[in-house]
Amino acid sequence: MESLGDAYGPRRDEGRDPRRVFAGVVLGLLGATAVVVGVLLVTTPLSDWMGATDIRAAEKLAGTLGGLGIPAMFLAVVAVLPSNRRERFGVGVGTLCCLVGIAVFQYAYPGRWTTGAETLAFETAMAYFVGASLSFWFVFTAMASFRTRNNPQGTVRLELTHEGESKTVRVSPQEYRRYAEAVRSDGGETAEVIREIEERAEE
Repeated sequence: MESLGDAYGPRRDEGRDPRRVFAGVVLGLLGATAVVVGVLLVTTPLSDWMGATDIRAAEKLAGTLGGLGIPAMFLAVVAVLPSNRRERFGVGVGTLCCLVGIAVFQYAYPGRWTTGAETLAFETAMAYFVGASLSFWFVFTAMASFRTRNNPQGTVRLELTHEGESKTVRVSPQEYRRYAEAVRSDGGETAEVIREIEERAEE
């Protein structure tokens, strides 16, 4: 059995790969930079320096950069924070919806945006809104679960000792009562309870 230091050391930090964390930080910085540059393109002479001398071209480039920057920052959050596969998948699906919105924006702006026989502003906005909302929801759940793990108030600490080595497992009061009732009932569930707690200690 591994030592307590190994169990709770950095390599057990919710399974986070340092390379993934680094990539998340870089992606977050790139996303924030894209949003800032997008704003500056339509508010400062920066568009001239980037070759977008026409106001419509500047707006199109700004919309694209800003549109890419927001989902990039959402992806960065789930990369940096401990997140499960469902949360990462949810943000990924939301990002794909945002990319669909950006692709439609590239096609529609400015000729098919709000004027003409075929306008796609509403469809573009809805695709992006659905994607951003979905990504935000899963980012929110990742942040909420991270805060709960790091502020474990209202939990019960169980200490396991095996061959002189100890591990601590936090369980909810409901789980503790279930374990206690299973052990007290002596219905052959004690070994199963111990095995379940040991498995949680190995996580």
